[in-house]
Order: sequence, then structure tokens, then C-alpha cells
Amino acid sequence: MNRTSLPRSRRIVPAVAVAAAAALVLAGCSSDSGGKKAEEDTGDAAVGKADTPRMTIAMVTHAPPGDTFWDIIRKGAQAAAAKDNVKLIYSNNENASTQASLVQNAIDQKVDGIAVTLAKPDAMKDVIAKARKAGIPVVGLNSGMDQWKDQGLLEFFGQDELVAGEAFGEKLNETGAKNNVCVIQVQGHVGLEQRCAGVKKTFKGKTTNLYVNGTNMPSVKSTISAKLKQDTSIDTVVTLGAPFALTAVQSVSESGSKAKVATFDLNKEMVSAIKSGDVEFAVDQQPYLQGYLSVDSLWLYKTNGNFSGGGQEPVLTGPAFVDKSNVEAIAKFAEKGTR
Repeated sequence: MNRTSLPRSRRIVPAVAVAAAAALVLAGCSSDSGGKKAEEDTGDAAVGKADTPRMTIAMVTHAPPGDTFWDIIRKGAQAAAAKDNVKLIYSNNENASTQASLVQNAIDQKVDGIAVTLAKPDAMKDVIAKARKAGIPVVGLNSGMDQWKDQGLLEFFGQDELVAGEAFGEKLNETGAKNNVCVIQVQGHVGLEQRCAGVKKTFKGKTTNLYVNGTNMPSVKSTISAKLKQDTSIDTVVTLGAPFALTAVQSVSESGSKAKVATFDLNKEMVSAIKSGDVEFAVDQQPYLQGYLSVDSLWLYKTNGNFSGGGQEPVLTGPAFVDKSNVEAIAKFAEKGTR
């Protein structure tokens, strides 16, 4: 997607700004590698280790168990932690109230910084205010593009989900699709709802939302299959995560439908599915970058007082499309679990 398609009212800060700042600070740091374990944890991405004082950063996400997308975010966070001499405490729970409790745990441990997702921002508002009152800097990643400033977060790293959805809808127009079903795996998740809303906004055909229980893959498969049998005119299944796309491929086969599958988000298995033609394309929001930048930004703030985007604008990590035309270039990174 080219830059001109983004809303003019948003002066988005390139992600490379943070990377460049990190490189400048590291110029005065030790070249110690951080050890074999750090390399294994981060996909061999750690390139050095800062000699700044040891600090502790907590990352608290709404990741559901078993979703490989979040493994990539965690690897990025681990790579930054290994470089920055940071002890990383990672925790996750898809239940919003439990996620808020995990943030409270981090506050109680008096960590030096917190990186958090805002899938259900209202549930996180009070505990984030407590972190700020305790003097703990908080940054956002992945979910909460429209809420991070209101809640007083320093910075945000992620994808504008509405813009990504609009780009997705335009891509569907190019494929000649006429009728898609947009599968939402968590009802009430603001980012997922925005994705489907964006698709509907730019897609010239028909878009229907289909809610499924994302914690139960057999149920996801049967729900999609039933929808495809009910409406044989559906020519595209749009999913909002790589595991759900792979399940949708099974649903298409099981139902006897001729629908194609396209998805948001990428993982190693998705790369193989794009290569084989089982999935047409995927939107890559670069989760590794989200994890890496959120930890690195807190280190930069604590050691050098830096704000990515000046605390006013988010840093976009996507959307970028992966299809047969460029999947080979991505494959070697996906194999390591970093794309």
C-alpha cells in the first residue's frame, strides 16, 4: 500500500526512526553477543548487548493460548531485551479483566516499564492510570490505535486496522471477488471489528461478518463450513489471523465450496499455504517489529529520554501484502519464526 493512500491527517512516524535511534545509542555500547540462549530465544536476531544499567520491562498481551502470531511478537520483544540488557517479564491472557490483573502484578513488582495491548481498552483504563501514577512508563502495541493517547501511553506500535482493512478490500477488488464473509474470532475486539469494517468500506461487492468462537478450532471450522453451504455465492473467506485461515481452507474443502481464502497476519505455515495456492494473500503487520520496538522504545525512554512519534503519532508496522509474487523473499525469515 503506498503512502498516499493513508489519511492526510495522520503524520505517521516510520518504524525505521526507532531503529536508527537504537543504532546511534548502541554505537557506544558493548559488542558482547548476549550468549547462545539469547540467540535461540530471538531467532538469531540479537546483534549486541547494551552496557546500560539492568532494567525490568513487563509485556502484557491479550494473546490466546496457541496462537503462533503472538510467538512472533514475543520473539521480537526477547531480541530487544537481549540487546538492551533488559529482564523481560512476558504474560498474557485473552480475558480483559485477567489481563488488567497481570498489569497490576507488574506495577506491584515495580518494573521499569510496561508494554501492553488494548484489545478491550475500557477494561485496561484504570490499571494503566495506576501505572502512570506509580511513575511507570507505558507503551502500547498491536491493539489500541485509537485509544493509546487518551489513556496516556507514551507511544504506540502497530497497524492502523481500519486502513489495513481498506487496503484489503481494494486488494479483493483486484482479484475479482464479489461476495466475501469476514470471520471475526473475538466479538467486541476493537481491532478485529475495524478490519472487517475497513474491508466493507472499500470492497465493491458484498461483505458479511461471521462471528466464531476463536478458542475452539473445530467449532470455527464447522461454523465456516455451514456458512459456505448456506450461501454458495460466497467466493472469498476473509480471516483475521493465520491459524483461522488454515482452518478456513479445511472448511472450503469440507463444504465443497469454490471460495478462495485470504487473511490478515502471517506465520510459517501461512507462507507455505501461500506458496501452494491454498491462501491467496496475507496482510503482514510485522508482529516481530511490534514486540521489538515496544521494548526498545522503553529502553530508549529510560536511557535517553526518547519518544517515538513525539508522543503524538503512532509508529505503523503495516500493512504489507504477502502473495506469490514476494512470498519467497519472506520465507527464509518465516522459517526462523520472525515473520
